Amino acid sequence: MSVIALFHSSLGVRPGVQDAAARLRDLGHEVQVVDQYDGRTFDDQATAGAYVESIGFPALMQEALDATADLPDGFVVAGFSNGAGMAEHVALHRPVSGAVLMSGALPLSFLGAEDWPAYVPVQLHYATADPFRDDSWIDGLLADVRRSGARAEFHEYDASGHLFTDASLPDEHDADATEQLWKHVGAFLDSLGG
Repeated sequence: MSVIALFHSSLGVRPGVQDAAARLRDLGHEVQVVDQYDGRTFDDQATAGAYVESIGFPALMQEALDATADLPDGFVVAGFSNGAGMAEHVALHRPVSGAVLMSGALPLSFLGAEDWPAYVPVQLHYATADPFRDDSWIDGLLADVRRSGARAEFHEYDASGHLFTDASLPDEHDADATEQLWKHVGAFLDSLGG
């Protein structure tokens, strides 16, 4: 089974992140939840976004690398929204075995990189009506990964919430889409043979 570094969205380590970690542990994986906010959480994207801006993306990206420095090579990165960007950043700087990106995708140019590691498969998940979805970013990342020769899976869900797996966000949560996502994630992790 895999060792997984799990990154939260800009809202912090909300119940949906803890649920994700519990689901992954139930599948037999070892999970390290990376809390970049030292326990602070938010209920809305605007306030959370302002907090992220106050810290700055360079500082958060460095913190993501620092938080995973002690993990053994070959771990898996996973993240929600802003945390998906953190997962991508770590995958560009550490030898990881896979990346699970949920409701977040950044073209490599945004991260100052030209090439995705050819040995790192990616699984990307999005709701079809996610209000923060940018199809050009999704297409850009998938093209970057595939150009490297790495496997890229893309799963879409008939849902409208950005963080649709988080039951503590009733306006966003979609139970059916959540179960579908975790089935895909489980199969992806099994394919890595961790």
